[in-house]
Amino acid sequence: MRQLPYTAVAERARLPARHETPEIDAAALAAARAADHLLAAAVALGSERWTRYLATMPDRFRDDPIPSLRAAARAGRSAFGPKDSIRDTLPESATEPFLVAIDRLLKLIARWELHRHD
Repeated sequence: MRQLPYTAVAERARLPARHETPEIDAAALAAARAADHLLAAAVALGSERWTRYLATMPDRFRDDPIPSLRAAARAGRSAFGPKDSIRDTLPESATEPFLVAIDRLLKLIARWELHRHD
């Protein structure tokens, strides 16, 4: 098992719980609801690929700590690629609210990271 350096463990210990960052928590929960809607659309249209891709996202947005939220949001954002986009398969009524929610979450996380040591 790989040992983490003491500084990495200490840094992790200093991260606030999500409820201590209410804007980020609210944005993550909004992203979870949008991901639920998007996943339901993928299932309804029989899109196995997007169903598999989106399957864990709602729970990640509900439960993950802030650093993992950033990773989940970036993974969600990557579904909107220039060549192969989720927009090509799923309806705009499901994709656009998800995109707006994860973009807002990413902005809030970036702002938090910028100011968290102030």
